[in-house]
Amino acid sequence: MKKKLTLLIFDAAGTPVRQTRVPRMLIPMAAFAFLAVAVALYLGISDYLRLRNESKHLASLRSALQAQEERIAHQQDQIVSFSNKIDAMKTQLATLHNFEQKIRIIANLETDDGGASLFGVGGSEPEDMDPASMMEQDYRELVRDMHVQINEIDQASHTQEVSFSSLFSKLEGKRNLLAATPSIRPVTGWVSSRFGRRESPFTGRREFHRGLDIANRAGTPIIAPADGIVTYAGSKGLMGNMTVIDHGFGMVTRYGHCKEILKKKGERVKRGETIALMGNTGRSTGPHLHYEVRLNGVAVNPMNYFLN
Repeated sequence: MKKKLTLLIFDAAGTPVRQTRVPRMLIPMAAFAFLAVAVALYLGISDYLRLRNESKHLASLRSALQAQEERIAHQQDQIVSFSNKIDAMKTQLATLHNFEQKIRIIANLETDDGGASLFGVGGSEPEDMDPASMMEQDYRELVRDMHVQINEIDQASHTQEVSFSSLFSKLEGKRNLLAATPSIRPVTGWVSSRFGRRESPFTGRREFHRGLDIANRAGTPIIAPADGIVTYAGSKGLMGNMTVIDHGFGMVTRYGHCKEILKKKGERVKRGETIALMGNTGRSTGPHLHYEVRLNGVAVNPMNYFLN
């Protein structure tokens, strides 16, 4: 058997026929090599197409995951904002309740049970929520707590509405008393000395300060904190230029160290009306108002009457 094959090579240009001899085993080897290359090429193309599709799917998943994370972050921000609003509403309700109790005391009306029913059983304001730490523990627990507190706030707001309605009806008969109660600050500024025992700025000894010192620039307007009649307007020794207003119902207010007195004795004044200008007359370390509130002749803390 021949181990080689003779191949005749013809050229279309008409050149002489050429022949070459190749081993007989080369034919199946070449066919096998061609088949292997074809299979490898097919597998490579298939893997490329599969990887390309998976890459597109992975990119789509990443995009969807990013969008989901952004939605979750937005929802968390909304929850934090909502919980902060819940805490603010609780604070506002408690402030309104305290304001109501102060009005009742000033108007000499009976008070509620110290707010025992404002936030349901127990009477205490629900604790403020910490959404950042609570979301790390249990997101659903935070949402449940928010729902519970919303219900409590809704109940408390209804309770406060009823209480305010009752207060309003009772205040109708207390108009004169309220108009005569010094319930607003007589001047703007900062409190430099409070009511009560203090160290005297002149002697250094402990003394009882019967009023409230409010400091500001000289010439700052001093207003009447309630309706009344001026019973004194002039110089008063260590108090300098002083004005005294009788508001009725045993309530009297005094204003010391004034720069200028704008109302005369016997004049009737209304709440908010300017009665004098802040000064530094008498024994004083600087421009300020010495403000006193006296009830039946006894000096009381003016801070207890401020509603603003």
